[in-house]
Amino acid sequence: MTVDPRAALDRLIAALEAHYHAVATRRGEDDPAVDDAYDILADAFEVYDDALGTVHGEATPFYLAEEDDEHDDDEHDDDFDDLEPLAGSVPADER
Repeated sequence: MTVDPRAALDRLIAALEAHYHAVATRRGEDDPAVDDAYDILADAFEVYDDALGTVHGEATPFYLAEEDDEHDDDEHDDDFDDLEPLAGSVPADER
């Protein structure tokens, strides 16, 4: 069954808004509402990306990373420490 890309986009936008709301109103570090919103957002993105590809032969410039372990983030916190900023880019704290 092919999903209408427009309907999938509407669902993705709603999922982005719900994820933002969950993050902005989180109740503690391990708020399950944030985890649930994350999962819904990831699913909505995949449905949209698939629908866009199936109907229009296009893709988004994004991908979802495979999760080996949800709590494996601390291990990779310094993965980007050695990267140089792109020429002409504005540092995040100056935006």
